[in-house]
Amino acid sequence: MSRTVYVNGEYLPEEEATVSIFDRGFLMADGVYEVTSVLGGKLIDFPGHAARLERSLNELEMAVPMSTEELLEVHRELVARNGIEEGLVYLQITRGNPGDRDFAFPPADTKPTVVLFTQSKPGLAANPVAQVGIKVISIPDIRWGRRDIKTVQLLYPSMAKMAAKKAHVDDAWFVEDGFVTEGTSNNVYIVKGGKIVTRDLSNDILHGITRAAVVRFAREAQMEVEERPFTIEEAQGADEAFFTSASAFVLPVVEIDGKAVGTGTPGPVAARLRELYLEESLKAAV
Repeated sequence: MSRTVYVNGEYLPEEEATVSIFDRGFLMADGVYEVTSVLGGKLIDFPGHAARLERSLNELEMAVPMSTEELLEVHRELVARNGIEEGLVYLQITRGNPGDRDFAFPPADTKPTVVLFTQSKPGLAANPVAQVGIKVISIPDIRWGRRDIKTVQLLYPSMAKMAAKKAHVDDAWFVEDGFVTEGTSNNVYIVKGGKIVTRDLSNDILHGITRAAVVRFAREAQMEVEERPFTIEEAQGADEAFFTSASAFVLPVVEIDGKAVGTGTPGPVAARLRELYLEESLKAAV
């Protein structure tokens, strides 16, 4: 059955939705995006995603085309129209269609392109992968220097995902100057002696909304969290490793570059943080 999608103020069947060939998101990757999870028909961490979206737009000197309240209304309408109980809402805003291709930004009054669609993902919360963990490889991080802005420039992460697939593992961790930055689409962590270690916030990594919530829940649960860089070797010698993202929540990593982490099975810290995140986020869902 066709999904209902949102394009520039209209709700349309997906097969009728179009965007100009001159749109700067298509030509220049000149756009930003957010992905919000849906559990029980409600949006998880929506305020955080809306705030990060506005920050990304401001960093790129792009107009904010809709208020947070208007965006929330569109998200809820799409969830309702498409009957999403568990899944995702994808939002993309680009600098719009200037009428032709040019490297220079178009006039400030150029109307941004706003697109949203849903993806149904039954079993999102009860993902069986959380019980077995994933395997990752490390690869050099050669992305641009403003990874804190959630742009649609996702070619290298896609290439990294494919490198992982060719290596018969699940994902890749980026390494720059000897230290892990993040995963292809997630923030990463290790656990040693009960202490959770994750890279500190900067332009080098995305400021994950799930990351912020998990760090907060961990500290509220009296877990020690240290924000600093760590190496692949330190991660391989850790008791546990895991990653967080809006679509996967908290997932354990049991192997890095062919070497088992800890016992090679998901550990208690990742399991408890996943449980905490789902419990607390559902309470605050909108």
